[in-house]
Amino acid sequence: MDRRNFLRGAVFGTSAAVFGGTLMHGAAYAAPAQNGTGPYGGLLAADTNGIMLPSGFTSRVIARSGRTVSGTSYTWHGAPDGGACFADGAGWIYVSNSELATGGGASAVKFNSSGSVTGAYRVLSNTRNNCAGGATPWNTWLSCEEVSRGYVYETDPWGTKAAVRRAAMGQFKHEAAAADPVRKAIYLTEDESDGCFYRFLPTSWGDLSSGTLQVLVAGSGTTGSFTWTNVPDPDGSPTYTRDQVSGAKIFNGGEGCHYAADTVWFTTKGDNRVWRLNLRDSTYELAYDDSLVTNGAAPLTGVDNVTGSSSGDLFVAEDGGNMEICVITPAEVVAPFLRITGQSGSEITGPAFSPDGRRLYFSSQRGTSGSSSGGITYEVTGPFRTTA
Repeated sequence: MDRRNFLRGAVFGTSAAVFGGTLMHGAAYAAPAQNGTGPYGGLLAADTNGIMLPSGFTSRVIARSGRTVSGTSYTWHGAPDGGACFADGAGWIYVSNSELATGGGASAVKFNSSGSVTGAYRVLSNTRNNCAGGATPWNTWLSCEEVSRGYVYETDPWGTKAAVRRAAMGQFKHEAAAADPVRKAIYLTEDESDGCFYRFLPTSWGDLSSGTLQVLVAGSGTTGSFTWTNVPDPDGSPTYTRDQVSGAKIFNGGEGCHYAADTVWFTTKGDNRVWRLNLRDSTYELAYDDSLVTNGAAPLTGVDNVTGSSSGDLFVAEDGGNMEICVITPAEVVAPFLRITGQSGSEITGPAFSPDGRRLYFSSQRGTSGSSSGGITYEVTGPFRTTA
């Protein structure tokens, strides 16, 4: 699904990310990130896969939509979207959603300790427009339906347990999810131009079968304090969840969501912003806004899926823009990390780091063809920094 119509005219996996520096610990309502030189330097000419990378980094193709994953008999799904990595002994698993309107679901690729593919399989079937999602601390993947009154499905990355629909997490146009083990909450974004930001408090942490859905309540500004209010009817029928609570803060097209160190970052593509919630003092502010970049052209447009690295860097994928994954550092610098060339009809989805932080996985949802059957899933390996 091409969601560029959310863009306005303009002048945040399972890896443990610990954000430091001013982005996390600075004064309240610090200035949003500004254009600058990133920690990896400039981008080199495109490699044989059409990807521009910093010096020392390489890419490879992991899977292509409609084709069997190399070394397996499994055919990779169309329209690959949100993803996450899970440790599997000395190896790991990358789970990827499918944003197809029919079939949807999610698939997984398994890797051994050397990074070789050892298997691929389906983990969720017969759902719709599975866009983003999020990993849980108990090693399940929450796959979110980006449809009106859509559901969250809890899936097993190993594919041995049946996926379960988690109706208690609400029916709305779900986008992404991020787990907070400190407050025992799951944060949820809503991909509507007048959407809201939610949290789900399970009755028992680790069991999503029941609990309380709440919506963030705050003023209309870009900084301030917030509270949480229970959503009276999480089923959203007949009144949508976003319309049930007076004072619920409106966000323009909620997209990716990432939790680390008492902070939640999430993106809103309708206004090209990255938001930061400080959960320790219940305040919110902008971590990035393209219209507030003052030193040259904004490098990040079409904000979408997000993930974090152990260095505290936030990696934001573009839907639109010029097909880049940009990095926002703890020092509040934003810069391109990579760019996919020759695929202007696509979007970058599903960024996630391997458990050791040495490999970054992501997809071009529509590839060179510009169609959902042309998706390509990549891996980038290189000297990712481990400290800010």
